[in-house]
Amino acid sequence: MSRQYSYCYMSTAPPEMGTHLTLDLWHPECWAIQATEELPGGVLAHAIYDTIGGGSAKTSGIFTAYGESESEVTDLLAHIESSSLTGELREVETRFDTQRVASGTVSYEFFLEYDPNDMICPQLLEHGFVHNAPGRIEDGRESWHVCYAGERSEITSELDSIRERTEAEIDIARISSGGQEDRRSQLLNTLTPKQRNAFKLAQERGYYEWPREVSTRELADEFGVAKTTFLGHLRRAESVLLDF
Repeated sequence: MSRQYSYCYMSTAPPEMGTHLTLDLWHPECWAIQATEELPGGVLAHAIYDTIGGGSAKTSGIFTAYGESESEVTDLLAHIESSSLTGELREVETRFDTQRVASGTVSYEFFLEYDPNDMICPQLLEHGFVHNAPGRIEDGRESWHVCYAGERSEITSELDSIRERTEAEIDIARISSGGQEDRRSQLLNTLTPKQRNAFKLAQERGYYEWPREVSTRELADEFGVAKTTFLGHLRRAESVLLDF
């Protein structure tokens, strides 16, 4: 049995070309949406590969489950594995404090068998939306950073076609032409809401000014968390954004 890999987040267009979009969406019969709707944590969708031959209707994919604790990730994986929409789940690697891989403190990479018709990724690709980052599923919603190389005027009709075929709810959270600012926006959207909000609060309150206008303890109090928790969110955001 041979297998063919298709890395759904790799863009074939240069970053400065085409129209960049962040799509916020929901669609039925998705195991990842169902799991994250009920439980904390999230899932990153990386590579998919199709089974060629063998008569199997299943596809395998590489995913990362992440959360703020081992118990969050364990519960999330148990929900995914018990779903009627999934097949075999196999561990790839367990990582701790992997902010550059996933947003949570704990992450778990895994192979999963599933019906490709249950995922939105193939439909996006078929309609010209090329992924340039892993898909992120949190709180029962999916977020995809994509590049559309066709005419900008065609985007609405292409999304309408996807909505009609999949019964998906698709919102354009962000749209812009390529460029450095667009890349920064994409990176910002890869963060979890807590990391993103912590970074924005620090910026707004003058944390990065000189002299510094606010302390981390004051920021943590305003954010409603312990100082160490706030610093964890902020440092993970900084590791992605401040090297840009």
